[in-house]
Amino acid sequence: MSSMSPSERRLHKELMSLIKEPPPGVTVDTESVQQNLSEWKINIKGFEGTLYEGEDFQLLFKFNNKYPFDSPEVTFIGSNIPVHPHVYSNGHICLSILTEDWSPALSVQSVCLSIASMLSSCREKKRPPDNTLYVKTCNKNPKKTKWWYHDDSV
Repeated sequence: MSSMSPSERRLHKELMSLIKEPPPGVTVDTESVQQNLSEWKINIKGFEGTLYEGEDFQLLFKFNNKYPFDSPEVTFIGSNIPVHPHVYSNGHICLSILTEDWSPALSVQSVCLSIASMLSSCREKKRPPDNTLYVKTCNKNPKKTKWWYHDDSV
């Protein structure tokens, strides 16, 4: 325990608080985290009264050793990728706090809340207009994408 890097210490602290006091609809897959502190699987439920009510999604967070100064790589994984104007069918998410608006003051919890609210405010289930091209041509790491943020009111 004592040989943890600052980044691991921070992750450990965040993990503990996320397990103890998760935001509504968010649960950590503790098994996956026990095997690897730098990759977390997080389950997120579609909120009642939204287009995603009753649906379950899974997010994969990957952290490098520069966390929290460098943002986590966050993607939807599994069989149910939400159909949303900012979510590509390969699970990549177009959300500015995951790239240029990231700050070390943000946390896994704040990312989960942003993604939950992005899903909750959606008015129409549809893929981004450039989905097919993007999925064919993008890098496996969404952080390498030069995102051009569409309109945030979607």
